[in-house]
Amino acid sequence: MQFESGSDEQLLLDRIPDGVVVADASGVVTVMNSAAAKMLRVADGVAKHLADVVALQDQAGNDWFSHAEVYTGSPLRSGIPEQSWFLADGTELLITVRIHRDGPHGPANGVVLCLRTSRARERLDRERSDLVATVAHELRSPLTGVKGFVATLLAKWDRLNEEQKKLMLTTVNSDADRLTRLIAELLDVARIDTGRLSLYPRPVDVASTAGRVLDSVRAGTGRQILLEAPDELPRIFADPDKFVQVVTNLVENAVRHGDGAVRVILDPLAEGGDFAGVRMCVDDEGEGISPEIRKRVFTKFWKHGTRGGSGLGMYIVHGLVTAHGGAVDIAESPAGGARIVVSWPTDDRRAD
Repeated sequence: MQFESGSDEQLLLDRIPDGVVVADASGVVTVMNSAAAKMLRVADGVAKHLADVVALQDQAGNDWFSHAEVYTGSPLRSGIPEQSWFLADGTELLITVRIHRDGPHGPANGVVLCLRTSRARERLDRERSDLVATVAHELRSPLTGVKGFVATLLAKWDRLNEEQKKLMLTTVNSDADRLTRLIAELLDVARIDTGRLSLYPRPVDVASTAGRVLDSVRAGTGRQILLEAPDELPRIFADPDKFVQVVTNLVENAVRHGDGAVRVILDPLAEGGDFAGVRMCVDDEGEGISPEIRKRVFTKFWKHGTRGGSGLGMYIVHGLVTAHGGAVDIAESPAGGARIVVSWPTDDRRAD
C-alpha cells in the first residue's frame, strides 16, 4: 500500500500529530506522514528501506533496526512497546511498533511505527518534580520545628522549667499532627486517583457533625466562625469520617485564604433537583475566586495567594464529595468573598 502525494489518505495522515511509518514485508517504507519525516529529518522516506529511514540509536550505540529485529525476531511477537531512541544529534524519540502477520506464527508481512517526541514525558517529569518539591517543602516545615524543639529539650532539659518543657512538647505534638494530616492527604489523593477510596457510609446528622468540626477549628483561630442551620434537616448518607474531613478542609481553607467571618450555612436541597439532600455553603469575606480560575481550584497542588497550604485540600474535597454521588461548586458569597457549595445526597448515590 502506498498513498499518492496529495491524496486524501495522505492528507489525513499528515494531520496526525504523531509520526506514522508503514513498511511492507521486505522492509520498504510504503507510507510516511509529514510528522514522521520531520521527526526523523528525512525529506522523503517512501520507497526506502526502514533501516535507512529510521536511523536511530540507543544510548549504547545500537541501531534501532538491528536491535528491534521486527522481521527476524520471535514469530510470536505482535509488537514492541514504547521505547526511547535517539537521533544523531541526541534528540529523543519514543517509538511504538505494531507487527502484522498472516497467522499466529507467520512471518511479518508489514510493520507500523508510531513516533512521538519526548515532550509529553518531559512535562510529566516536571509535574512529578513539582509534586516532590511541594511535598518536601510541606514536610520540611513541621519537621524543622520538631527537630529544633527536641534538640533544645535534649540539650537544656535541666535548665528548662516545667512550663517551657510543656510549651515545647505541645508545639512538637502540633507539628506531628500536621505531618500526620499531610501524609493522610497524600494517601487520600492516591486512593482517589486510583479509584481505591474506601467508604463506609451511613445516615449522618449534618448540623451536629458540622458543629463539632467548627468547635474544633475555632479552638485554633481567632476568626469568627458561624453556623446557620434550620431546626430540622434530613440526614445525609455519608461516611462520617469523610464528611468531617470535607467540612474541616473547607472551613480551614476559608480561614486560611479568606478574611472576616466564616459562615457555614446548611439548607435542604430544593425539590425538583437531581437528588434529595442537604446543601452546605461555606462563605468567607475575602477577595473571592474569579470565575476564570474556579475549575482549577479542584486540581492537585493548586494554590491561590501566599498563605500556604499543601494545595491538596480542595482536590480531596471534590474527590470525596463526588465519590458519595454529590456535587461541589464555587460561587460568590453575599459579602463578595468565596462561596463553596456542597450538595450532599440523603440516599446512596455511589453507583450513579
